[in-house]
Amino acid sequence: MKGEAIELGKIHLTTHLLAKLASQPSPAIWVDPATWEKLEKYRAFIDKAAKGEKQVYGINTGFGFLANVKIPVEETEQLQVNLIRSHACGVGAILPPEQVRALLILKTHNFLQGHSGVTRTCVETMLTFIEKDILPIIPSKGSVGASGDLAPLSHLALGLMGEGDVTYLGKRRPTAEVLREVGVKPVVLQAKEGLALANGTQYMTSLGALIADRVRTLARAADAISALTLDALKGSLGAFDARIHQVRHQPGQRTVAANFAKIFEGKDEIMDSHIDCGKVQDPYSLRCIPQVHGACRDLLEFVEKTFDNELNSATDNPLVFENGEILSGGNFHGQPVAFALDIITLALCEIGSISERRIEKMTNPHMSGLPAFLTKKEGLNSGFMIPHVVAAALVSENKIHAHPASVDSIPTSADKEDHVSMGPIGAMKALTATENVAYILAIEALGASQGLDIHLPLKPSKHLQSLHKAIRQLSSHMDADRSLSVDIEETAKWILDRGVDSALADSGLLLQ
Repeated sequence: MKGEAIELGKIHLTTHLLAKLASQPSPAIWVDPATWEKLEKYRAFIDKAAKGEKQVYGINTGFGFLANVKIPVEETEQLQVNLIRSHACGVGAILPPEQVRALLILKTHNFLQGHSGVTRTCVETMLTFIEKDILPIIPSKGSVGASGDLAPLSHLALGLMGEGDVTYLGKRRPTAEVLREVGVKPVVLQAKEGLALANGTQYMTSLGALIADRVRTLARAADAISALTLDALKGSLGAFDARIHQVRHQPGQRTVAANFAKIFEGKDEIMDSHIDCGKVQDPYSLRCIPQVHGACRDLLEFVEKTFDNELNSATDNPLVFENGEILSGGNFHGQPVAFALDIITLALCEIGSISERRIEKMTNPHMSGLPAFLTKKEGLNSGFMIPHVVAAALVSENKIHAHPASVDSIPTSADKEDHVSMGPIGAMKALTATENVAYILAIEALGASQGLDIHLPLKPSKHLQSLHKAIRQLSSHMDADRSLSVDIEETAKWILDRGVDSALADSGLLLQ
């Protein structure tokens, strides 16, 4: 049972691990008996409070502005059902399976820590949904990221209740129908369980974890693809000398410079061909790759730490503790995650921005030493003229997405919830920026490969040869104009699927 399975509730979940678990249906997970024991102990405290006379928020009271309304014990279950039905009013595009899977896994991991005080039956149903890959339909818009991600999490809960629709075996179907078919009983919500399901930062955090994992992939790809461009432009390796970076104490910068040293190890005929060319310095988009890519990596380190902390946190309200106390607070407020999501978008913007400048250098014959727009019959052919324009458009779009969502706030719930984080909006912006940067890097990769083709029979380093070969399996050399739309799409997908990592691994190189 255990083997390679992940122990939810105890393991320290990371961005990479959550992304790995969410990438495929039915990930292998298990729960230790001691974890179940703790969960049931904490649940007993909730059951006791639900039957008591003392008002405890969300257990025997209304919610938000209605927190002072006492709910009779016989209506506590209906209170939870009403909460989920009323809150499940999200709108917009439906989350893809990977994102729903990540959200479901994270919420289960959160519950298994015990502080939410939910029943074992509720968690067991969630585990069954994960095992059978039953994925509730969740609209992407509608959360301000403060009193928890109320709307999207309520849609998740609605599925556990047997209501709404789910995706099962690749098809959207009514939840009740699917649960009957697979023999799963819907959750009958007990005291506090609806609130526990709807509260928390798991929506924005799970999205953030997936984004951070992808940005880590893009950061490595950006180093390798920019090395292709450096060779295509016959740039200098002098600016990557380790001594330069040792005297500036920025860890990301040092990592990028070290990556370049590895990429160019061994013989590189293109580099050797212009050792005595007399060029003094390259443009910043080449010379300052370690400084820019490295700064983005340093931001990513901070963001990953923030997400890793949040992945393992109890963030709903109220929370149950060892001595039976039930405390009401504000852990559901998404400010740390919202900041991290805005920061990751800044890093994405700069990775894309400097990549676009390198594309411009390759297409500009006054800067590149290559044919105009990387085509031998310029005039008759436009070559990479418009792919560069596409990259420029994406860079400018990302500048809009870089405006922080986290500095905005709008009061809700009759001004009871008067300051909100807007973290989910930051997540949507970061997701779009991630996709845009993959496209930009794809265009740079195709342009650099075209440049290397022009330099034949001179060859780059063995690692760049491996990367160039992999790119050419996706997109052939362009002798005459053709639409590159599909080539860009497929190359961007390949980059996000760690294609650059695989190509370099084939030549024995693993980048940091």
